[in-house]
Amino acid sequence: RRAFAAGIRERLGIEPEVISGDEEARLSFAGAAAAVPQTAEGRSLVVDIGAGPREFVLGEADGVIAARSHDIGSVRLTERYLSSNPPTEAQLRRLVEDVDAAVEATLETVPLDTATRLIGVAGSVTTVTARALGLRRYDSQAVHGAELGIEEITAAAGELTRMTREQRSDLEYMPAGREDVIGAGAQIWARIAQRIGELTEGRIRGAVTSEQDILDGIALSLLS
Repeated sequence: RRAFAAGIRERLGIEPEVISGDEEARLSFAGAAAAVPQTAEGRSLVVDIGAGPREFVLGEADGVIAARSHDIGSVRLTERYLSSNPPTEAQLRRLVEDVDAAVEATLETVPLDTATRLIGVAGSVTTVTARALGLRRYDSQAVHGAELGIEEITAAAGELTRMTREQRSDLEYMPAGREDVIGAGAQIWARIAQRIGELTEGRIRGAVTSEQDILDGIALSLLS
């Protein structure tokens, strides 16, 4: 950490700031939730489906209520389970079991069942959204803020997962280098959406896609 900080000071002339986990959750929530107007009575659940740990952040218009991270990233679960090309049903079942366990563990500290809105962030979510929208090329304006039903998310995730790596790499909206791990990422997102729908007893029937994340949250905090 000292070497990293020294490098930043030497190259950029600024002092890096290490933020807490709570601050990270607050900034992530602020950035992602900016895609959807927050109402006084609503609770948004922001789920970050990046390559690293998954983050669940529940919040309201005035800030974060609770947050939790889990190490069930698309890279890790691809390496752990999806060795076939495309993956087998047995491999996918084991992946889903890991996701279910993470959701159950999250419930210990985050009241997921109280959410009124689900927002998905990061590459797996945006790629599934592009697939569901039938895009030929990636279109940020179409993807950001798009709202999909859980059934649409599940169907698009299934299509991406059943493709071979070579077929995925031919998709013009596929981010470079993501063709190997998008199957896991898509399934993680679909299963989380399904479980949130179940936990809220159908109150949440879909999810909003946000291209905004912690960087946008930092920018908003600097402007406020």
